[in-house]
Amino acid sequence: MESERELSDLQPGNSNPRRNQPINLNHYTTKKSVAESMLDVALFMSNALRLKAVLEQGPSFHYYTTLVSLISASLLLQLVIGILLVLMARLNLNEVEKQGRLNQLNDVATTFIFLTVVISVFITAFGAHQTGFLAVRASRNPL
Repeated sequence: MESERELSDLQPGNSNPRRNQPINLNHYTTKKSVAESMLDVALFMSNALRLKAVLEQGPSFHYYTTLVSLISASLLLQLVIGILLVLMARLNLNEVEKQGRLNQLNDVATTFIFLTVVISVFITAFGAHQTGFLAVRASRNPL
């Protein structure tokens, strides 16, 4: 009997009761925050590797101070963004009195994300290159 109802839900013209229910904004916001957090973690790891590469090249690298400052600022902003996303995920969007606060936190997080992207563009422009075994090997055997 249950499988007949499931099959009838899949037929054209029959609407799925799940599709007719209103979206749970709190669940949507939480999923969005988790996805943003995963991207933030990926960028954080990338910047940590860039910082390691710059530190391995040492102060003799032409843009050493600039890159260390930019990467450090980016890492700090990413930590703040992560904290903001955790705070946003903990607040219930369905509670009207918390919607204003959530909107403010979202605006601040979006601004920090924008700044992080701009800083990342400058980090890439100044050229934090990978060092170590692969870089030495590539310099000995150019394509």
